[in-house]
Order: sequence, then structure tokens, then C-alpha cells
Amino acid sequence: MAEPGDLRLHRYPQSKSVDAVRWLPSASAFGRLVAVAVHDPDADPAAASALEIHSLSPTQATSPLCLRSSWPSPSRIAALRASHLPHNPLAAAAAASTLGGSLHLLLVDLVNGAVDTELSISGDRSFHAGPVTGLDMQIGGGECVTAGEDGRVNVVGAGEGRMEHRRVHDSNGLASYTAARWGSPAEFATGGVGFGVRWWDQRKPEGLVAQFKGSWGRGSVTGMVHSIDIHPSRKHICIVGGSSGTVFAWDLRWQQQPILLSGVGLNGTDQPVSESEVWEVQYDSYTQSSGITSAPSTKILPVMVCSEDGILAVLEQGEDPVELLAEPCAINAFDIDPQNPSDVVCALEWESMAILSRGRDVVAIQ
Repeated sequence: MAEPGDLRLHRYPQSKSVDAVRWLPSASAFGRLVAVAVHDPDADPAAASALEIHSLSPTQATSPLCLRSSWPSPSRIAALRASHLPHNPLAAAAAASTLGGSLHLLLVDLVNGAVDTELSISGDRSFHAGPVTGLDMQIGGGECVTAGEDGRVNVVGAGEGRMEHRRVHDSNGLASYTAARWGSPAEFATGGVGFGVRWWDQRKPEGLVAQFKGSWGRGSVTGMVHSIDIHPSRKHICIVGGSSGTVFAWDLRWQQQPILLSGVGLNGTDQPVSESEVWEVQYDSYTQSSGITSAPSTKILPVMVCSEDGILAVLEQGEDPVELLAEPCAINAFDIDPQNPSDVVCALEWESMAILSRGRDVVAIQ
């Protein structure tokens, strides 16, 4: 595995488990905000889970990470997304779905870090009956897509002080969904059991337009998809992360020929960057890709992944992985700052957060 260049790592112990982290847009050059989903298993169930807003200020050397506000969640947060609001540069939208089957849309003040407004779908059995583990929000704080372990897929919109959902699909218990990601304002992907990935188009009468069933040449694989990412310039390629260190690219132009980046190959060989669950995948806009100009439509852009066995790494097709972190505990989630992609915030299993800053020489091996 290749070694990275200049790295700076800062750990911030927390008093609760950290399940998810997301950078919020920056409204000031002097500080940034991070949305953090936390859970305290020893607390009263009614107060065990929350979404916290922390500020990170480089001018505060003694305590650069500061809690600004906390919003109590009715149950443990299963997925978290955040987006800027083009009509209000001083606010951001954060969407959180829970293991209890609810969805919450929060308005965060980017000046003081306060949670100002909440819209929710909670206790509605027609929405989801069980954990909502798949969630994504359109850029600009538009509609949300939710996918649940109950096999339901919904599109949710907000307006006039309330949220309304529209059922896209219900498997009636025959399938379970664990990940969702928008590809365009009308299209999205979902993932679930058996490394299955589905592509949906709201403009089509049936909705479902393509699917990959996850057969890797050694029988049916029963692993789970945990995360999906889609690059805004290449919506036809989904990056998928799941069980047993598996990371692959699914190209809608060649739907039954996935491109393996980590895991068990079609020929039965093993080439994993991790041997455990890959909890999150994201395209890495910071790492420079090799040979990208020679094949712009087929080259897989660099991807960052985190895993249950504590690995944070960058993968690129045809190159050695670049390991950024090797922690003694699971890295539950991470987020690359879209405004400063050299910075990555991580959620560590041992009740702590970490912020990794990369030097300009951290590039994939060429």
C-alpha cells in the first residue's frame, strides 16, 4: 500500500459515540462548522441521541473545536446529509434520518451555529416502518430520497411549513435498502443486500430503469451495500462500498461488468484495502488522478473510503491504494470539506472525532 505525503491529524475526544459527521458550508474565513450525530447508550432513551453543531476555529489553539448547539433526536441517527442554501448564504440545511423511521430537516444558522427550524416526518407508518439507513439531499437543500430496511423508497419535499413524501417503491419485505444517492434532480441510486444496486428515474412510469445483482463469479454474494457516491460530472458511474472490503464502480453503460477497486475480483482473487465493512465512500476531489485526460469518460476518479478495521484510504483504478489513516478502532464515517477538500473530518468508534489535513503532495501513485 502506498504511503501518503504530508498529513496533519488532530483528535478531539467526545463524551458520546460519534455515528456521522458532515461539514457545513462556511460563512466566514475565520471558522467552520461541523454537524455531528452522537449517541449515548447510557443515557435515558429520550435524551440519548442528538445532532450537535461544532465550530472549528484555527485561531483558538487551546480548544479549536467548540460545541455551538445541540438538537435532540427522537432516536439514534442512521444517516446524515448537509447542503448549502443558494437563496440564503448564511444558513445551511441538514437532513437526518433515524433508526426509528423518522426524517428531520433542520435549518442551521452559519453565523452562530444554532438550529433555527425543524421539519419532520415522525411516527408515520406510511413513510417507513423501521430504520431509514439510506438518505440523500439534493444540492441546494431540495428534495430528499430515503431508503429503508423495510424495502420502501420515498422522495420527500418540504414546503409551507411541512414535509410531504411520495412513495417510489415498496418491496413488501422482499428487499432491504441501506444506501441512497442522487444522480440528478430526477434520478437516484439505491443499494442493499447482496451488493445489489438499483437506478431509478422519476420520469419513467415504473421508476426502476437498471439494476445490478452483485454476482462476482463465485456464486451469489450476500454482502451489504453501505454507501454510494455519484460524481456530479459523471452521473452514469456509481461508486459502491460494502461488506468484506468491497468497493466497486457500477457504470450504467456496462451494467453487468463492475470495475473492482477493492475486494474479491471476478476471477476469485483478493485485493482488498480492508478486510471488513466499508462504511462510507466518497469521490476525492483533492487527490490528483493519473491519466485522466487520456480517457475522460471511462477513467474512475479517485475515491476515499473508511472501514470497520480503522482504515481511511484513497483508491484509484489501476493504482496502489494510498493509506491516510490506520486507527485501532473503526472509522464510522468521514466527510471531505467541499470548500477545502484537503481537510477530512472522521467519526471514530472510540468516542472521538478526527480532522485530517493533507499537504499538497498527497497524490495517488503515478
